[in-house]
Amino acid sequence: MSANPRGRGRGRSKKSHDEAEHPDERWMASYMDMITVLMCMFLVLFAMSTVDQQKYIQLKNSLATGFGEVKSQKIDTASGTVVTKDEVEDGSGYSVDKSQADHSTASSGTKDTNVDPASTVVPTTATKADVAAAKKELDDLQAIEQAIKANLAKAGQTSNVQFTVDARGLTVRLVGSETYFTTNSADLSDQAKRIMDAIAPVLKTSGHDVSVEGHADQRNSTAPYATNWELSAARATGVLRDLVERGGMPAQHIQSVGFGSSRPLAKGGTDADLTLNRRVDIVVLSNQDQDVSALMPALAKAQDGARAG
Repeated sequence: MSANPRGRGRGRSKKSHDEAEHPDERWMASYMDMITVLMCMFLVLFAMSTVDQQKYIQLKNSLATGFGEVKSQKIDTASGTVVTKDEVEDGSGYSVDKSQADHSTASSGTKDTNVDPASTVVPTTATKADVAAAKKELDDLQAIEQAIKANLAKAGQTSNVQFTVDARGLTVRLVGSETYFTTNSADLSDQAKRIMDAIAPVLKTSGHDVSVEGHADQRNSTAPYATNWELSAARATGVLRDLVERGGMPAQHIQSVGFGSSRPLAKGGTDADLTLNRRVDIVVLSNQDQDVSALMPALAKAQDGARAG
């Protein structure tokens, strides 16, 4: 009788021992599924982040060429519409130009030697409405130019000020820093203030935003400015402050920026080149969108050709 209870007791102890060694492991299936899904997700993310180096280089070079940073050896074969000098006034009668030409971008600052002075190529995508809007905007900017020139003539300050029209708008270029500033200084000279007095009344009522852009030549700056960046920015800000504080230009419609020596107009090191690169550009920005504004340089060249003819 006593043996049976001991036997049963030993049986129960063995069963309890087996249950402790083999617990319920169904949770591992869900855990492994989760780990598998995470691994797949990271593989997909890695595949999405992989960049084809060759295609990336091609894209980079294409964008650099498009923005004029790299000279392209290819010829632009796109056809366009020719605006002759007889068609500038009313904007009618366009014909398709089948010739091939390589045109420099306006932002590069280089002269386009492939443009016939008597005719100018306008993109075929330009509608007559776009051309008319560009013509109206060009007339507005040219009226601003003529008003400033008239004020400068009255003040006897026609020298050291240049004008040019590009896709951004009208640039009033103050060339030769000695006329406007003393050496390594951002304080405007008396002559510079007289020039500002001729420019400011026109700009403040023009209805255009203005960007004042300082430039320096390639020589190193000296104290108190550590680099040409600080010098060019300080001079641009000096012109901006004078236009706002004395000239009454609305502050919300004007900005200043310094380019240092990064955007020279002349590559040489002669005195004339250095003088040309030491400048402050007052850019009267176009109010039209980019597609319309891009037509203005072509129309301006066509007008110049008409006058020359």
